[in-house]
Amino acid sequence: MIQSICDEIILRSSEFNETINSIYFGGGTPSILDNSNISSIINTIYDSFNISMNAEITIECNPDDINNEKIKFWKKNKINRVSLGIQSFNDSDLKLMNRSHSSDQAFFSLDLIKQNFQNYSIDLIYGIPHSSFFQWKKNLEVLTKNNVPHISTYALTVEPKTALKKLIYNKKIDEVSESNQRTQYDYAFKTLSKLGYVNYEFSSYSKPGNECQNNLGYWDRKKYLGFGPSAHSFDGKTRKWNISNNHLYQEGIKSRSLPQTSEYLDDKDIYNEIMMIGLRRSTGINIDKLKDMFHERYINHFLKEISPKIKKGILVKRLNTLHASDDYKFMTDGIASDLFITD
Repeated sequence: MIQSICDEIILRSSEFNETINSIYFGGGTPSILDNSNISSIINTIYDSFNISMNAEITIECNPDDINNEKIKFWKKNKINRVSLGIQSFNDSDLKLMNRSHSSDQAFFSLDLIKQNFQNYSIDLIYGIPHSSFFQWKKNLEVLTKNNVPHISTYALTVEPKTALKKLIYNKKIDEVSESNQRTQYDYAFKTLSKLGYVNYEFSSYSKPGNECQNNLGYWDRKKYLGFGPSAHSFDGKTRKWNISNNHLYQEGIKSRSLPQTSEYLDDKDIYNEIMMIGLRRSTGINIDKLKDMFHERYINHFLKEISPKIKKGILVKRLNTLHASDDYKFMTDGIASDLFITD
């Protein structure tokens, strides 16, 4: 698989001629890779593309995957940012979510990352059944006391065909409560904002200067390449994604035939994506830019839909940019969908 990923990087090296400012090892648990695997991929990327001297290079990891030796190797191989999936510092929360690490490992891994990286992010999950508001406050307090530079908070979602879904179906644990999730989201937003964190995207809080460059690239609709099974790429108008089947992916790469599917985004698709992404971001939707990009029909629809929401205080217009008001932030995705063009 590692060889196939490296071969794909080489095969697609002509697709991107710009300087690369961000490299991101994600899509699961790349921290389980051997050191030699990591260096093979990084070396192939550097041999195939023009990489900025200040490129942000991130690796996602779980608390039970890391140790001093692995971290030293990452740093020697240009990795300068870590995204650590702690999710909770409470053992009962971790057990319910079927996480493989313990609270002790969560605290240990946080200390280890803090000692070795200036730029790092911690993931937390809120709205967990049977987990109290007090525990959510404690989780956030651990991170703020440690002055963590970037915090990502995600509402628990129950996916089909999972152990959690089965437990809820069999009434062994409670359903996820949207009201609890909203209370916990509101608390995080107010608390972290007071402490100087910028909620630069609905789920993302950072100290100024510690915004994730990888995510900013997505949200700014910049071009990007994704390598490996299921990886997505975007060139500004077309989105491509690799086949998810590992065997078929590797066979395709061997035959030098990229196993991809693609979709062309028309104006309606792009408009709807801007609505969704724009309202989730602190920068909002730039109305002047929108008028430059789209036909009058789109703008008339936009102005018609936002007018009653501004009057009701759901949306706020500031310096010709549109934002969800603080009281309605938790409902951002639903508000954005009201602005979509569907015909």
